[in-house]
Amino acid sequence: MMQKKMAERWAPWVLLLAIVLLWQVICSAFDVSEFIFPSPWAIGHQLYEFAGTIAMHAWRTYWVTMAGFALAIVVGVLLGFLIGSSRLAYAAFYPLMTAFNALPKAAFVPILVVWFGIGAGPAILTAFLISFFPIMVNIATGLATLEPELEDVLRVLGAKRWDVLIKVGLPRSMPYFYGSLKVAITLAFVGTTVSEMTAANEGIGYLLVSAGSSMQMALAFAGLLVVGAMAMVMYELFNLVEKHTTGWARRGSQGE
Repeated sequence: MMQKKMAERWAPWVLLLAIVLLWQVICSAFDVSEFIFPSPWAIGHQLYEFAGTIAMHAWRTYWVTMAGFALAIVVGVLLGFLIGSSRLAYAAFYPLMTAFNALPKAAFVPILVVWFGIGAGPAILTAFLISFFPIMVNIATGLATLEPELEDVLRVLGAKRWDVLIKVGLPRSMPYFYGSLKVAITLAFVGTTVSEMTAANEGIGYLLVSAGSSMQMALAFAGLLVVGAMAMVMYELFNLVEKHTTGWARRGSQGE
């Protein structure tokens, strides 16, 4: 059992190491130009050489993403609770929200620039727009799929609709909620980076455009690596919190 857990813990790192080694071997063996596809060694060199600059842009991208993501959590939970707690609201709102989610969020960036100017505003709102939908859908699904038999039993015992939603529906939705957070945080970083590429003078997105225009492909890849690392850290943070707060929902998998 312990060996299996250790294997699962180290499997992603072993796979990552294998990919990096294969990547380096291919670039070295075929003498791939750094202007086309930089090697991990070249990317690491750029990370070291421009550590201060990358850190500055990464911090800007991080706090902007967190601001948009926090807004997405608030709006997503409120809308999810509203939609999931009423069949009428579910029927009215869900198709409209689905249609809205199908719109390319990058298309909103020029509009947001007109409204809020170049800076953090468009990036925060883009991160919000692209990440609130998974949260809303999962909260609504968790509430809307509450077993009718369970609700009937609670009603017989004297529970009101509000009591059922707050004391049973919301706790039951927590696994859905944490699942949505792990998806939404990665989307939030995508939204911030896309907005920074066209409507900012700071951030990783701006760094990507600057590096690309000066043909510094290794620096551009370094920026992408930093964004991926930040998203992965936040994903693992939510995964850790989920394990400690919704252990009751994992009983079936613990004995595997």
